[in-house]
Amino acid sequence: QVQLVESGGGLVQAGGSLRLSCTASGRTFSSYAMGWFRQAPGKEREFVASISRSGGSTYYSDSVKGRFTISRDNAKNTVYLQMNSLKPEDTAVYYCAADAFPLTIEVHDPSEYDFWGQGTQVTVSS
Repeated sequence: QVQLVESGGGLVQAGGSLRLSCTASGRTFSSYAMGWFRQAPGKEREFVASISRSGGSTYYSDSVKGRFTISRDNAKNTVYLQMNSLKPEDTAVYYCAADAFPLTIEVHDPSEYDFWGQGTQVTVSS
């Protein structure tokens, strides 16, 4: 079992940047692949980015590739999402998630992830 707590969301103008953090409880953080998802009002939860247990491999959705960067610090039990060149269409609640049995990090399906945070709101104004 792991508990995830996101932080760092807020209101930013288009073209701006934000860094989200997700801190996990427990001593087994490095055993989980981690992902970020987002959900806008009236839309399904959408994959954003994922990272392997060691941090050596990352994977992004086409919509954020080149603008967002996922990273992790296993010593701090934290995964980050650096978001640059933000657009109004990036507005959503952002969730981090942990995959306890990762066969691959190229997973878009939220049901593949085992634990979720409560989410943090990101709003990008035009």
